[in-house]
Amino acid sequence: MEQKNKSIYDIAVVGAGPAGAVFVKELAEARPDLKIALIDGQSPDSAKPCGGLLAPDAQKLLARFDLVLPKSVLEDPQIFAVETIDIGQKLVRYYQRHYLNMDRYAFDRWLISLVPPSVNICKGRCKEIKKEGGLYDLSVRCGDGEERISAKAIVGADGGGSVVRRTFFAPMRVQYVAIQQWFENRGQRLPYYSCIFDAKTSDSCSWTIHKGNHVIFGGAFERQGCRGAFDEQKSRLEDFLGEPFGEPVKTEACLVSSPRAMKDFCTGKESVFLLGEAAGFISASSFEGLSSAMHSGKILADAFAKGADYDDVQRIYRKNTRALRLKLRQKSVKRAFLCNSFTRALIMRSGIQSISPYKKKK
Repeated sequence: MEQKNKSIYDIAVVGAGPAGAVFVKELAEARPDLKIALIDGQSPDSAKPCGGLLAPDAQKLLARFDLVLPKSVLEDPQIFAVETIDIGQKLVRYYQRHYLNMDRYAFDRWLISLVPPSVNICKGRCKEIKKEGGLYDLSVRCGDGEERISAKAIVGADGGGSVVRRTFFAPMRVQYVAIQQWFENRGQRLPYYSCIFDAKTSDSCSWTIHKGNHVIFGGAFERQGCRGAFDEQKSRLEDFLGEPFGEPVKTEACLVSSPRAMKDFCTGKESVFLLGEAAGFISASSFEGLSSAMHSGKILADAFAKGADYDDVQRIYRKNTRALRLKLRQKSVKRAFLCNSFTRALIMRSGIQSISPYKKKK
């Protein structure tokens, strides 16, 4: 295997999703004196499995950055409601939502395009990190070769399966396997966007989303027996809807975190920092993490711009993410109600905040 020359950076950022891209963009603009490497492991064939819906909180953040989405990022159709389905209890309710339907990979590419050219974007996946003296040595797999990067500080923005978090800190206590399958859109009578609960196969939620010429079915399942539970739930949903998905075009899977307590959030220590889902910043009730990823990226960039040393940066970052951590802790309480069959049935049967679709004429 070919090994390229080692480079030394002030900061190496592992992960070029929304958390890493926003952090690098903001910090490079505020501190052009810093030498920054951004390790980008995504490609069209290895994009992060994601429903690709931009929630109102994420939209608000983009507005605060004075950014507007290019049309090329958006996907058809745009969605105005979520159809909430409880398969076991045979309950269906509709709730208004204000999400933007988008191509997640295109969204990530757009954010990376905003990163200043002074940043070295390294295409490859970080496989291993070791600390040698006062530097961190990163092994990055780039195609058939390997690049060695040394840095004075590390920022982990590499999602639920974060190599940075598992190398230096305790892993998340609760993680699911998120599995998604894409199907050709043949005009099936399937919900445009749905949130699915099925106590028999998962204690979490699943979803369907129409996206261009495809329909996605995905869900979060316990790691033990996840594929069998996914297949069983898909079959039960097809029976409930009276409509088959068809043969899958592709199947995706990744780890997804579900923070349940304040101790699940880890912002880092010394010269190692965590962002987005790697830090536990993701909603336990809906798995929405784009808004928290971008928000934490901005907060850490501001902390680096203000901090005198790493301890100071850690203190500022920890302090300024307190409101975010409290908000996400509340999401875990919300999850406890939504994912409990009894309380979920009470909420859905009450009709609180639901909307009633017009009946179609026969």
